[in-house]
Amino acid sequence: MYHPAAAALAGSGYENPVSLAGAHTDEDVTPGEIAVGVVIGRASEYFDFFVFGIACVLVFPGLLFPYLSRLDGTLMAFAIFSLAFIARPVGTAISMAVQRRWGRGTKLTLALFMLGASTAGMAFLPSYATAGTTAIVAMVILRIGQGLGLGGSWDGLPSLLAMSAPPERRGWFSMVGQLGAPVGFVLAAGLFAYLHGSLSEAEFLSYGWRYPFFVAFAINVVALFARLRLVVGQSYAERLQELELQPVSVTTVVREEGGNVLLGAFAALASFALFHLATVFPLSWIGMYSEQSIDEVLKVQIVGALLAAVAIMFSGWLADRIGRRILLGTMAVLIGLFSFATPWLLGAGTVGNNLFLLTSFILLGLSYGQASGTVTSNFTPRYRYTGAALSADLAWLVGAGFAPLVALGLSARFGLGAVSLYLLSGAVCTLLALRINRWIERKD
Repeated sequence: MYHPAAAALAGSGYENPVSLAGAHTDEDVTPGEIAVGVVIGRASEYFDFFVFGIACVLVFPGLLFPYLSRLDGTLMAFAIFSLAFIARPVGTAISMAVQRRWGRGTKLTLALFMLGASTAGMAFLPSYATAGTTAIVAMVILRIGQGLGLGGSWDGLPSLLAMSAPPERRGWFSMVGQLGAPVGFVLAAGLFAYLHGSLSEAEFLSYGWRYPFFVAFAINVVALFARLRLVVGQSYAERLQELELQPVSVTTVVREEGGNVLLGAFAALASFALFHLATVFPLSWIGMYSEQSIDEVLKVQIVGALLAAVAIMFSGWLADRIGRRILLGTMAVLIGLFSFATPWLLGAGTVGNNLFLLTSFILLGLSYGQASGTVTSNFTPRYRYTGAALSADLAWLVGAGFAPLVALGLSARFGLGAVSLYLLSGAVCTLLALRINRWIERKD
């Protein structure tokens, strides 16, 4: 049967789209179907998190912290925002145990149900004026639930897609899963921009902001069935078994190959440091310290996310020509240079704000497109499945989880130079990790 995504991937250099399972059966999964499943799955996860991140600026300060200033209320919302990234490695550890005992399908169903239910539950959240601190506690619990669910949603699809690709096309296939980020952001920002622009302020704060959280649950249901179609298939399981992409306990991976987990996380840190500084942080800073409207910022960010999607695809083409690690190192240098321009751009009014947003999204696309699993080849095959998940968890925690909180808090107190230092530190960590990894490979 003809599949558009499979045809596109075949035309881009993959010569045997059914080689994942040998002889064709009804349960065979083509690379095109894996690509579709990866994008749908990642887009749903990013949508959930971007909906929460945008609401941290537009809704939660007034809803949960009306007794604080706008700045302090936003900082408190960003503190809750970071809890999911703390919970994510715990979710990964639990999910690996669940998968070993009850299977991949059960693990994924439980994880996505928790992620979707936690997100949808936020739509029913009462205000501080109605429920007092109970509302804040409920939000904390639901946010931790999001983190646990996201940690458990690792299905190995990106690793399978990349490892099933020919060596000369690995960069292209590796970027596919990263496309979920701009897709999720465009959907979340577009929905908020429409609601915020169409409703009065009172209507939006009363009920309008709740709709994106309901939509998140529906998107998670669609994503669940799309991914289950793949992960419970016999050919998918056989290919994972062939590549030894099987769950191992987190404690075992940390004990045996903890150094590789750290290298994998820090090699991508420049990309992850930029991630929320291009998406969530600018909404808060520009909204409080600029005359530019939130609706306009969201529209510019949507354009930026579309540019990021193009840049992610270009990164796949470029990585196959110069090497993924060279590209990641080059982008770390460019992000470091960009950090020096950040204070000037965000202090230059609307034109500077827009230039910062568009440039940061382009840099993010080029770097984030190859940030997933760049050094996971360091793992022995037995530990690669769990090791890749843990490396991503750590990169999100260190690089992105606290970025909006740290950037807004320090910049409000010491100026935008703090944002420069944050970005620069991520770039330096990436370059050091890549250098150490190169030294290890030469030594071996």
